[in-house]
Amino acid sequence: MKMKKFAKILAMILICTMLGTALLACGPSHKDWEDIESKSKMIIGITDFRPMNYKDGNGEWIGFETEFAKAVCAILGVEPEFIEIDWNAKETELAAKSIDAIWNGMTITEQRAKEMDISTAYVNNVPVLVVRAADKEKYQTADDLTGVVLVAEMGSTLEECIQANAIFANANYTAVDKQITGVLEVKAGTADMTVIDSIMAVEVLRPGGDFTDLVYIDRNFARESFGIAFRKNSPETLKKVNEAIAELKLNGTLQAIADKYNLTDFLIK
Repeated sequence: MKMKKFAKILAMILICTMLGTALLACGPSHKDWEDIESKSKMIIGITDFRPMNYKDGNGEWIGFETEFAKAVCAILGVEPEFIEIDWNAKETELAAKSIDAIWNGMTITEQRAKEMDISTAYVNNVPVLVVRAADKEKYQTADDLTGVVLVAEMGSTLEECIQANAIFANANYTAVDKQITGVLEVKAGTADMTVIDSIMAVEVLRPGGDFTDLVYIDRNFARESFGIAFRKNSPETLKKVNEAIAELKLNGTLQAIADKYNLTDFLIK
């Protein structure tokens, strides 16, 4: 009798263990919104990415994403806190709860959507090739790119663009820490070309700026859209942010911010 009773207890323990494992596999919802609300603050991971997030002359963060985040947080009743992160470690920072969101011109991809909760898309973008103006007509085929020094931001979809396009097959690729680093290397002559977001290219290569000797070329690479990332299975946070985005679109605030940073043509209406 004791053996039978022990067997029943063991069976029940095994069933409970299996049920618990199954529930974990389904991905329980995080208490992300409760955590954000309790501290009255959303910690936002960003990089120096003009015109999305960058510092003004006083060292304060400004930019389209910066103002966008502030407007959303105002609706949600919390304060934004911006923390500069290593873009290549963004998923690790989010999973470790060092940050509550990635809000920095992040391209929505199928893989990222599996790993994180991502907001509705709000901006369109396309990768472009940046070269010295004197070389604008020089690079047309993969053979033309044989041996050239090509750089792009580590951990970005710009790397994926390079891997996916045959024109770069013969180039010597090296990853850099930021998109702007790639632009600076092309200007300095330590790199022949870089792939950056068109949103950044329009801003940093504007007439009268610091890079008038550089040009960007649209090679019709795959079009992209930007979204805000949160930890996977954070439905309440995602719902609140998406509702706030919809409100900002409806009342014209998001359009006004886009206009301010010359992103009118990139904004998803």
